[in-house]
This record gives sequence, C-alpha cells and structure tokens, in this order.
Amino acid sequence: MSLLTMTFFERFESDILAGKKTITIRDESEYDYTPGSTVDVSTYEDGRWFCRLQIKSVTSIQFKELNDFHAQQENMSLQQLKDVISEIYPNTSQLFVIDYQLAD
Repeated sequence: MSLLTMTFFERFESDILAGKKTITIRDESEYDYTPGSTVDVSTYEDGRWFCRLQIKSVTSIQFKELNDFHAQQENMSLQQLKDVISEIYPNTSQLFVIDYQLAD
C-alpha cells in the first residue's frame, strides 16, 4: 500500500512513464521521502493519478552543483534544467535529488 504522494507537472508525465526522466529535484518542503518506499504519482495541475514510483535515494545538492548528468536524468539540457529549477524554486540554493524508478 502506498502512503506517500508526489506530483509532477503534466509536461513531465510521458518522460516519467517512458523511463526517460529518472530523478526529480525538489526543495526542502518536498524532499522527505524514504528510499525503498513507493509513492503514488499524480499531475500537479489536476491531481490525476498516473503511476507509482519507488524511491531509490534522496541526496542533498546545491543549485550550483547541478551538472550534465542531472540534466540527462531529467531528460533535458543543463540550461533547461537550471531554468526550470529557477522557475519553480526561485532564489533557492539548497535542493534535493530524488532518484526513482517505476514501481511494478
């Protein structure tokens, strides 16, 4: 049974379901996930459920430490990643990388 939930913008749904987006980067208000746990995932815009994810790890990172590997895991360029993070979490330097995989 899944107790936790996570939301993503609809624009990321197809990449998540295709296994092209394998991490999410969140701020301190959204990082409290336990490795090994399973979360129900829905769209941020309308709360529509679309999958379950198993959390593999949660790692602290500074915005300035984001690199091409993180961008690849997000299925975007490094500049796109930094732009998206800056848009969602303006003026935030402390972030958390949540690594996940699709749950069965």
